[in-house]
Amino acid sequence: MKSFNWSNPYPSHRIPLFARNVVSTSHPLASQAGLRMLLKGGNAVDAAIATAACMTLVEPVSNGLGSDCFAMVWDGRQLHGLNASGVAPAAWNPGYFERKYGVDGQGLARQPKRGWDSVTVPGAVAGWAALHGKLGKLPFEELFEPAIEIAERGYAVPPVVAHKWAAAEDELRDQPGFAEAFLPQGHAPRVGDKFRFPDAARTLRLIARSKGRDYYEGELAERMVAFSAQCGAALTLDDLRSYRPEWVQPIAKDYRGYTLNEIPPNGQGIAALIALGILEQFDVAGLPVDSAQSQHLQIEAMKLAFADLYRYVADPRSMAVTPEQMLDDGYLAERARLIDPNRATHFAAGRPHAGGTIYLTAADESGMMVSFIQSNYMGFGSGVVVPGTGISLQNRGVGFSMDPKSANVVAGGKRPFHTIIPGFLTRDGAPVMSFGVMGGDMQPQGHLQTVVRMLDYDQQPQAACCAPRWKVNRDFTLDVESTMCADAVEGLQKMGHTLKSIEDPYMDFGAGQFIWRLSGSDSDHGYVAASDTRRDGQAVGF
Repeated sequence: MKSFNWSNPYPSHRIPLFARNVVSTSHPLASQAGLRMLLKGGNAVDAAIATAACMTLVEPVSNGLGSDCFAMVWDGRQLHGLNASGVAPAAWNPGYFERKYGVDGQGLARQPKRGWDSVTVPGAVAGWAALHGKLGKLPFEELFEPAIEIAERGYAVPPVVAHKWAAAEDELRDQPGFAEAFLPQGHAPRVGDKFRFPDAARTLRLIARSKGRDYYEGELAERMVAFSAQCGAALTLDDLRSYRPEWVQPIAKDYRGYTLNEIPPNGQGIAALIALGILEQFDVAGLPVDSAQSQHLQIEAMKLAFADLYRYVADPRSMAVTPEQMLDDGYLAERARLIDPNRATHFAAGRPHAGGTIYLTAADESGMMVSFIQSNYMGFGSGVVVPGTGISLQNRGVGFSMDPKSANVVAGGKRPFHTIIPGFLTRDGAPVMSFGVMGGDMQPQGHLQTVVRMLDYDQQPQAACCAPRWKVNRDFTLDVESTMCADAVEGLQKMGHTLKSIEDPYMDFGAGQFIWRLSGSDSDHGYVAASDTRRDGQAVGF
């Protein structure tokens, strides 16, 4: 077992949880739903699905019944990857958007951020069914009992969710179906208000009875398509009926004797692997953990990773380079030599050698571990809610480019660039940790920062979770949490970083959940779990 420093030097009211069966999420009711499945004799996959279904209700500001999802599962022998991100409607191409919205100053088609024309085929429900079909244990219908109870009886809205609900109110009020579903008194619920969602309860029952197929070819599909047509959108029954999630082989990179595993493109997990591969060239542990020098190296590695990510990553069928080329050891060593240890740099993409999200994790005493992430993007996603169903639809179409020269150019049946990424750490082929950090571009940065803290500095999961974070923006400016020590902030500024201090941590710095296996071979020894203080969450177990 890794020798952690079990102290926590950062302000926190949470302590790590030790148990043989654990669930960690950003909302206590969802954590307890997963725990109910484990107590009934279900496994970690059953717990994850039950938890994910509940999260669509108790944290609708981040995900819903129209989300996408990704997962990695250690089944006791091997690691499986699932890509349940949706594809563009068949009618989508740059001409479709140009005809409807015109062109921008660069002559490219305009792209809406919200509304029906930001909605790709929702993948989460198919993802739940695929996970259960391959690895689940309890009957599928039983997994939805807690979520249906919550939808019918209601729950008291907690502080962080209420804050983000109110923040979305003005922008989304006029989106089709939004106000009727999410502004029940004409405004967002206040802290402690009761929110019921009976339309979602009926939809969850249809999903449970049909193992998800009603969503893609039955009554629910017909309701979605009818509303799409009513609003002049492109989604058709054929788009829904033909959708299937994909089982994929995770991509990986070694770091300090461990291996970080990520879902391959179209997701951005490869950015965390690139950054760790670059950091491997430096003696990070030789620098103080919260020093400007240590943070600077991590920031610069992340900037290099993002430069390549935004240049090359798309649906893998359209990429000009392969993930293997982007992760080549020689190439990453070349990229590492571009880092000035004393000065911030703006990096361009290299040339690889040819050749508004929830995260949850669950583990059981049999050794099964699940890393699962689900998102509507940008909070409530598109803002569109299908009347009478409770289905709030994601806006992942925003991840496409309108540039015909881009590998990520929009096209029917294609997956867009995706931000949500589950993480999984192994060592010598054995499971070590299922984890994730939610929040748009923050996700690979959160993976990098927490893994470095645990592997280079021996910080225990809850301490690594509570530690102050930074975030590299697309213009290479830097957001830093207000809790970051003043000496580090001053040091980074002197190195040439353009810094901002952010008071609202909910979206800007993500929120993570971590389950670390306490023994590489004896699952009965159990796990240690952590839940991020930046949300309303909880790690639970027995």
